[in-house]
Amino acid sequence: MAKAMILAAGQGTRVRPLTKNVPKPMVPILGKPVLEYLIEHLARFGVKEIMINVAFNHHKIEDYFRDGHRWGVEIGYSYEGVRDHGEIVPKALGSAGGMRRIQDFGGFFDQTTLVICGDALIDLDIRAALDEHRHKKALASVVTLEVPREQVQNYGVVVTDANGRVKSFQEKPSPAAAKSTLASTGIYIFEPEAIDLIPPGREFDIGSELFPLLVAEERPFYAQTRFFNWIDIGRLTDYWAVLQRVLRGEIAQMDMPGTEIRPGVWVGLNTSIEWDSVQVVGPVYIGSGVRIDPGVSVIGPTWIGHGSHLRAGSRVERSILFEYTRVGEGQRFSEKILSPQYCVDRSGETLYVGDDRTELRWGDARA
Repeated sequence: MAKAMILAAGQGTRVRPLTKNVPKPMVPILGKPVLEYLIEHLARFGVKEIMINVAFNHHKIEDYFRDGHRWGVEIGYSYEGVRDHGEIVPKALGSAGGMRRIQDFGGFFDQTTLVICGDALIDLDIRAALDEHRHKKALASVVTLEVPREQVQNYGVVVTDANGRVKSFQEKPSPAAAKSTLASTGIYIFEPEAIDLIPPGREFDIGSELFPLLVAEERPFYAQTRFFNWIDIGRLTDYWAVLQRVLRGEIAQMDMPGTEIRPGVWVGLNTSIEWDSVQVVGPVYIGSGVRIDPGVSVIGPTWIGHGSHLRAGSRVERSILFEYTRVGEGQRFSEKILSPQYCVDRSGETLYVGDDRTELRWGDARA
């Protein structure tokens, strides 16, 4: 059918501290890494040969997915790094440069290839996208979505002619200056000849360098406009919003784990919860090994990771608690992302355990 390339070599600086110790594609949604949803989606459409370029914290991806057989696919990895003063350090080659390195090494891209970013949730009809690409005899295709004009400054905008052929690009234009409202989703389809246009041995970017080259050389390069869920986790505020949507059941093929013990309340194994003396208003997921003391309120949409402990009288509302998070007695957390080490609000402001700027008290439930 096609091969796939997942771009996973970036640092994810805009979603720190979530990516302090894990690469961005490993940030969890409903307890599963974003990258796992992408691999499952590719497998669902029969895309079984997948290359992933990696760099920062690469072993976290490789140790989790290994050769991919658990998902019925084959996964290969391409590490991007350099030797610096005797040590190997990660150094990404750019989205296109990483592809050219793979091609020069073993010629992986010998047929139509779907390229997707490893930090977004999608439910794209891959078969339909490939069919359109082939019907137009495209050398390259970019999948786009219509966005409201007032939001174009958040995206790379694609300008096309009446037949969908790409004519130019605008990087995050103002609404007044935007020549289009078609946003690039970071989902691309390439023929092998497009990979050959990438210069070898140096950094090169798909959006800012390869695409203008395709346009300048008047190659058959088309935009596809499709209707599908594309949820980009580009910033901390995006991550919080995504979890809220997922917990409300707005995203297809993302089912809540655990057992639904009452409407909108899912619970994992072996929890310790004083049900007669707590308030739990769904949608809420309570992971395995969670302890909830008397007088606690949990208001959804909220995710409580496994091993966490909510002490007496505390209140957690519209929040995400990573595993082994302890909430102090009588504490109030609303619209927060909380881990044993840090607390992030909707605007992205981050506090750390022991920070004297806050009276909030939380920590590690294992201690």
